[in-house]
Amino acid sequence: MANRQNRSTITLIAVCFGLFMIQLDLTVVNVALKSIQENLRAGVTALQWVVDAYAVLFSSLMLTTGDLGDLFGRRRMYAGGMVLFVLGSISCALAPSYVFLIGARSLQGVGAAAALPNSLAILRNAFPDARLRARAIGWWAGVSGLAVVAGPTLGGALVGHFGWRSVFWVNLPVGLLGLWLTLQFVSESSHPQGRRLDIWGQILAISALVSLIFAAIEGQQLGWGNTWIIAAFVLAGISGMALYLVERRHSHPMLDFHFFKEPVFTASNAASGLMNFGVFATLFAFSLYLLHVQRLSPEQVGLHLAVMFAPFAASLPFGGRITGHFGSRYPAALGLGATGLGMLWLALALRAASDVWMFSSLFIIGLGLAAATPALVAAAIGALPPERSGAASAFNNTSRQACGALGVALLGGLVGVGASATSDGVMAAISGSAVALLLGAIISWWFIRHE
Repeated sequence: MANRQNRSTITLIAVCFGLFMIQLDLTVVNVALKSIQENLRAGVTALQWVVDAYAVLFSSLMLTTGDLGDLFGRRRMYAGGMVLFVLGSISCALAPSYVFLIGARSLQGVGAAAALPNSLAILRNAFPDARLRARAIGWWAGVSGLAVVAGPTLGGALVGHFGWRSVFWVNLPVGLLGLWLTLQFVSESSHPQGRRLDIWGQILAISALVSLIFAAIEGQQLGWGNTWIIAAFVLAGISGMALYLVERRHSHPMLDFHFFKEPVFTASNAASGLMNFGVFATLFAFSLYLLHVQRLSPEQVGLHLAVMFAPFAASLPFGGRITGHFGSRYPAALGLGATGLGMLWLALALRAASDVWMFSSLFIIGLGLAAATPALVAAAIGALPPERSGAASAFNNTSRQACGALGVALLGGLVGVGASATSDGVMAAISGSAVALLLGAIISWWFIRHE
């Protein structure tokens, strides 16, 4: 028993190495953009794609890689994703041009998509006991929060002392150590019996997600009436309808729509999506407020965000323990509710120009997210049988990342652009985010009723 527990603990450590890299690169690059622009002579559009190439490939491929993990082995897919991510990081660090850098960021996105959903599926099999699994997911989510905190602060320090390429070189030792631990201690798991790869499902899912995220990201710049944006939305709709029709007829679909007959699975993913919709939009709006209204430096912005993410990262393991003891319903609903109220408090703090109100609201938001995040993840992957844990975790991560991008695109338009960002626009975006979180709290309360 002790050996099994030790192996499970090392498994948790191994997947947390990969998770830290993946989540770090969601934020760390932002503080390096100015240096990249000057060094590689990149325009604004090129810089947008340096950020977006990672996010688009990351979110659009997770359904595919989660299903591949169920079919061919979760450890195999996770380790392969780590290798791709490290190779992509080295390529980013050596990039001679912004075109090469965008391609390398895309490779990072593919690696992240392969590793992240399978890391959760690995934990699902390493911790069969529901309470221990909830605690492990709490630590998993805590590392995620730590990476988000480290992104702006660590990135600012690295860029200031060693240049922008250092934010990619830092992934090399972390990735290699995590890969070694994975190959040495993580057990393989899969469930290929009687199943085959759903190729058309993969293609249509990628088409729908890439088209939707492209339209959401580029619509603000090109205009919602632009021909390319309209075409992207149309393609997303057609691909989505075709995906539904194809998956209904497939004997072993990648995205089994029967999953959504399970209320806990549907509700937890809806609430997770609303959570990231609001959180990503608030981060975007609040960062612009600090940069262009308060005129703070990127390093100072990172320290302000740490007020929110430090309690988030520190409290997440306890959130996992609470979920393990009480189940997912109460921490998910109460955590999302607290986060939504914290965002309303933040909007009022900006109007009152009160630093005490602002920092207290950020602290409340962090604590609410610490309670809700592991609860929603545990509910999503626990609602389906263990043999579909890869697909369950992939869909949960896809819903969160895709909805996060949509939140920035849809609510970000309220803020303004660059120096034209206004306090009123930021308040409107944060208030809209709060509505999304409170709606997620209601959904969690009513529909997440059992594990």
